[in-house]
Amino acid sequence: MTAVATPAPVTARPRPVADVTTMVRRNLLRAVRYPGLTMFLVAGPLVMLVLFVYVFGGAFGAGVAPGVTPGAEGRAAYLAYIAPTMLVLTIVGAGQSIAISAAMDAAGGIMARFKTMAISPGSVLSGQVIGYVLQGLAAVVLVTGAALLMGYRPDAGPLDWLGLLALLVGLGVALNWLCVAMGLHAKSAETASNTPMILLLLPFLGSGFVPVETMPSGVRWFAEHQPFTPIIETARGLLAGGVGLETSEVVLAFAWIAVIGVAGYAWARTLYRRERRL
Repeated sequence: MTAVATPAPVTARPRPVADVTTMVRRNLLRAVRYPGLTMFLVAGPLVMLVLFVYVFGGAFGAGVAPGVTPGAEGRAAYLAYIAPTMLVLTIVGAGQSIAISAAMDAAGGIMARFKTMAISPGSVLSGQVIGYVLQGLAAVVLVTGAALLMGYRPDAGPLDWLGLLALLVGLGVALNWLCVAMGLHAKSAETASNTPMILLLLPFLGSGFVPVETMPSGVRWFAEHQPFTPIIETARGLLAGGVGLETSEVVLAFAWIAVIGVAGYAWARTLYRRERRL
């Protein structure tokens, strides 16, 4: 009797583009299921924008724009100064949310389950990064709309807006990779929510809220050499139509973004490949 050969089992091959798209869709659906994380992206920058403009802006405006009279004129000047900072902080806030999301997936064993499936290994983390970049950009649109309603009038042209979009997308991708790594490294979602707080504090220690020239020498040195100062100044210059924007500052901003992104990506991939130890 002739033996009948048993066909070898067909192993599904991962499809990187389709797998990343699926993971992005999963991330966006999670935004609906966990509205608290989603609201944080918009509510945080909006509250700060209103607080700093309407409470502190009248006095701070005279400091950021010499010759401006404290009061309504000062608030308008400070709104123009702080609006770019709020857009950058909105992108940073998305990083805190993705850290929590990554920690929840790791602690719940979901990422370990994904490793056993025939999907592209890079799609699990890439889907989260892209998903939160999209959420961050949507939040940026809402914050920009709120600033416009408050009287903000940027002088940016089409190329300036494209440059700002490239800056925010690059910053979002870089910070999200770094925050994914922070989330995977954390032992719990609670820890993951606290670790990225340093990223939210850095704009306060830079030119985000006051000019660095007003700071003491030691603080000023740190403010001038930390990543968020050139990033915020580039965003501020682009929204001002390129007025006062230096090429060296733009190059430095994108260089910092590249360094953060590469370091975050390498750290996140290393942690994802390593078996999680409780």
